[in-house]
Amino acid sequence: MKLSIIADFQCHNAECPIWHPQQQCLYWTDIPRGMIFRYWLESGKAEQIYSGEVVGGLTLQADGSLLLLKNRGTVETWDEGKITTIIPEIPEEKHTRFNDAIADPVGRVFSGTMATPESPGSLYRIDLDGSLHLIKTGLLVPNGMGFTPDLQYLYFTDSDRRIIYRFNYDVETGSLSNQKAHIITPDGLGVPDGLTVDATGHIWSARWDGEHLYRYTPSGEEVLRIQFPARKVTSMVFGGFDYTQLYVTTAGGNNRSQEGYGAGSVFKLSTGIRGVPEFRSRIKAL
Repeated sequence: MKLSIIADFQCHNAECPIWHPQQQCLYWTDIPRGMIFRYWLESGKAEQIYSGEVVGGLTLQADGSLLLLKNRGTVETWDEGKITTIIPEIPEEKHTRFNDAIADPVGRVFSGTMATPESPGSLYRIDLDGSLHLIKTGLLVPNGMGFTPDLQYLYFTDSDRRIIYRFNYDVETGSLSNQKAHIITPDGLGVPDGLTVDATGHIWSARWDGEHLYRYTPSGEEVLRIQFPARKVTSMVFGGFDYTQLYVTTAGGNNRSQEGYGAGSVFKLSTGIRGVPEFRSRIKAL
């Protein structure tokens, strides 16, 4: 598999890659620095497009804009620089931020908030009208999510517990139930971070401090392990013209002597394995 760097802004923590099929470009955020970047496939040009408050989660809206999930529970849309507020803040989350996000087939959004010394992390669902629903609390670092191809299940990562859970998912209501530990990361192999699911239902999991990307069968058995020169592999998304290119984000660009070659860069991996388009959010203000 061919591995190459497509963009290098020495991100402290590049995360949440999103592929935009109409624009044929990739978006991602550098969480600690409050920046968003964009890479154009045709020209190979990469650029910074946003600087401001921390953005911990991204989805692509149906109209082509971005949904930004930020600190204090703030939710906004970004459309070529124009920002529209959906949720000004969540009072219970004023000391933390969202971390990762995913849209479901209807256009709802699931996103979690990070635990703090004062309160546990939580998982929320945002419905199309912008209404907010608390799904689960007691989390540590809510992270990568992905739906099975048959839409029967949602995978959900709690990084600091080193567990990828599986929930039964109801597409009609957006409800989650029957939580089960599906994949447990052994000690010494890093922390599970971002996640995606390919066209055959295999699960891909990035490994923070584990310098690898893992692929698992739908039943949770490891079938592929891809090593990276950077220690902190954070997330991935399928993209390109036929969704066979895997774009992988990494962290540690502020400390490359410790974090390895290309830390903080975005890598492209030609896998020969096909992914599927991510669902688009359809969130509007109340």
